[in-house]
Amino acid sequence: MEINDIQKRILAEVADLHKIPAGAYNFRIDGNLAGRNTTANIDIQTKKDVSGIDIKIKDYTKNESVHIPVVLSNTGHKEVVYNDFYIGENCDVVIVAGCGIDNCGSHDSRHDGVHRFYVGKNSKVKYVEKHYGSGTGTGKRILNPVTEAYLEEGSTMEMDMVQIKGVDSTNRMTVAKLKEKAKLVVRERLLTHGEQTAVSGYNISLDGAGSGADVVSRSVAKEKSYQKFEVKLSGNAPCNGHTECDSIIMDEGKILAIPSLEANNIDAALIHEAAIGKIAGEQLMKLMTLGLTEKEAEEKIISGFLK
Repeated sequence: MEINDIQKRILAEVADLHKIPAGAYNFRIDGNLAGRNTTANIDIQTKKDVSGIDIKIKDYTKNESVHIPVVLSNTGHKEVVYNDFYIGENCDVVIVAGCGIDNCGSHDSRHDGVHRFYVGKNSKVKYVEKHYGSGTGTGKRILNPVTEAYLEEGSTMEMDMVQIKGVDSTNRMTVAKLKEKAKLVVRERLLTHGEQTAVSGYNISLDGAGSGADVVSRSVAKEKSYQKFEVKLSGNAPCNGHTECDSIIMDEGKILAIPSLEANNIDAALIHEAAIGKIAGEQLMKLMTLGLTEKEAEEKIISGFLK
């Protein structure tokens, strides 16, 4: 399938792709398969019952990657996609997903993606998911991702979840269940502006002895946008869990943080931290004395905050 300049730009935004990547990949554009490659260790198969793919990674696969970006460039396009990842034992892989919507029309465009990860014993997975919106149309750009992660004994999963620009509405839900000595690390970065809304929900069950989770969200709400961050950590065994919500509020923005810690074992150690506030005046003044305007100083602070 030919990829036009707009679609190439979106692929660069959501997956840092400027050329065809090495390794396994599956490109999806406006509901159609635009390109696929498999390797000796990574197989990608189209589902037969619903829209989506199965990605199967063999035991002991090391230093390989999978790219599965999605692009919507036709106004009014709506889809629901189910992608399942079966990661074998003793693997070390990187999975790059993400969705970009360019809407220049008057109809809403929407992508709902359900990603399920089954991570084998002692495997390590880094998962990068970026969301991006662009276009001059009045139609909305809507993204509703669901991520489920099932971590076997001794496995580790690192999630990098990013949404910085152009998405009108998003409702992200992440569910994870961790067995003995499994570890989950989540880093979420989010920026909303205008009248955009963003909801992030996490429900994490620490079921195995020695399991651990560290969930950190950094966000900025500008103008009249709204954000909600809701996290629940359940410690069902001797474990360690930490969540943190660190947010900057600007203009008429609104932010709601709802932490929930549930300890069902005497040796479950769970911590939550939250901070919501405006940019400190002394930070702005310091940068402005170096020659920046107030707007430039704000942008500099926000850029550093969301790195």
